[in-house]
Amino acid sequence: MHRILVTGATGQIGSELVPALRARYGAANVVAAGHKKTPPPELREAGPYAALDIRERGALAALVEQERIDTIYHLAALLSATAEADPQLAWEINMTGLVNVLEVARLFNCAVFHPSSIGAFGPSTPPDRTPQVTIQRPNTMYGVTKVSGELLCDYYHCRFGLDTRGIRFPGLISHTTPPGGGTTDYAVEIFSAAISQKQYTCFLQPGTCLDMMYMPDAIRAAMEIMEAEPGRFRHRNAYNLTAMSFAPEELAAEIARHIPDFAMLYQPDPVRQAIADSWPNSLDDSAAREDWDWQPRYGLAEMTGEMLAALSA
Repeated sequence: MHRILVTGATGQIGSELVPALRARYGAANVVAAGHKKTPPPELREAGPYAALDIRERGALAALVEQERIDTIYHLAALLSATAEADPQLAWEINMTGLVNVLEVARLFNCAVFHPSSIGAFGPSTPPDRTPQVTIQRPNTMYGVTKVSGELLCDYYHCRFGLDTRGIRFPGLISHTTPPGGGTTDYAVEIFSAAISQKQYTCFLQPGTCLDMMYMPDAIRAAMEIMEAEPGRFRHRNAYNLTAMSFAPEELAAEIARHIPDFAMLYQPDPVRQAIADSWPNSLDDSAAREDWDWQPRYGLAEMTGEMLAALSA
């Protein structure tokens, strides 16, 4: 039976991944760890929880040894817009935290899942159906840490034989967790605003096309890649992953099919617009489909219907 540690467990992905892992492997076998001393009750009361500063390697090592951990889902990180506001803190959390996880995993022979992002690409990357292997020169601190993290995980696999696996996630959309400082947060905020106010002011301009994914697909992907046969992997640094690609006005039009009087306004934020403009319009995720049978289940219409129903309820 796996013994699993999830860092960043109170964040956007972690708060939904932890319950899914506990349902699969048993609540007692999944330790949630986050920077909050008092996490949400549903996380704390459903299984073991530990307050952890991922920058403290000794505390991480003690937790892994005490709980007999063999698999680490390392999700603790600052997201794109938040990272631009404090680049030094982003480097400390995103990179020092990852180095600590990899070193502790090496000492205790743990498998490691590390999420990368569409932010690992930059303005010089081919923007349409971005290949699995291509130029990666991001111009944000978030992107720099993601590329560095991909290379570091690849190094630990090649140098030490560590079982590292990763995914380049697109923008993630969830009705469970509030936005956490990402460039694609508009695609989460818009649903609550549509229900409560019948309008939303978007911080990205029309025509800003980005890849997106509904959170249930993202959670399933993280679990599936860790359960996949490693002999099939051609890539260890991170697999491109996508489910849908749309611009703000396309999402607004889909919402208007359910809420006819919904109106979209635009007030672009220069920082987040610049970040979005540096990212690809769409990703080619054929390698993930071939190597570990990735298939998304949600498109724009399915996701929009579920988001509105869940938030309305």
